[in-house]
Amino acid sequence: MALVSIYTVGRLNHPYDHPASRDFFKVGNEVYRQATKSGQLIEAFSPDGVPFPEEAIKGDGFPILTLTVWKSLQSLYRFTYSGQHMQALRDRSKWIEPYQEKHLSYVVWWTEKLKDVSWEEAFKRYRYYIQYGPTPFAFDFKHAFDEIGETCLVK
Repeated sequence: MALVSIYTVGRLNHPYDHPASRDFFKVGNEVYRQATKSGQLIEAFSPDGVPFPEEAIKGDGFPILTLTVWKSLQSLYRFTYSGQHMQALRDRSKWIEPYQEKHLSYVVWWTEKLKDVSWEEAFKRYRYYIQYGPTPFAFDFKHAFDEIGETCLVK
């Protein structure tokens, strides 16, 4: 059974210890608890000690990264656009720096084994998407692919 991974990247408007950023992390912890309770989240990787890639540090804000693995593309999509996570997306301008140019804030890909998911792999998939656009190797929800590489509609 294939698993789906998602890497997100953004920049906080304020330093990590600023009250607005602390609010972001508080909301993020609640979102993570909801994800864990869903039974669909397989793994969440800690960004502690991870060297930030160039795309995360380019700009004025403070880098924020996530890397998680889910049971299915549908469960990831449903979680992303519902509940506390959806509310956090609506409120993101309070915390996340707006992008002047077109910016990809996440990339999704399929994996057969949890052990194959890493920060290095996430950075590679992200850069691939930036260079080549959506393919079965790296995609987004609007241009999704199923686990055998066929285009699919996620809703």
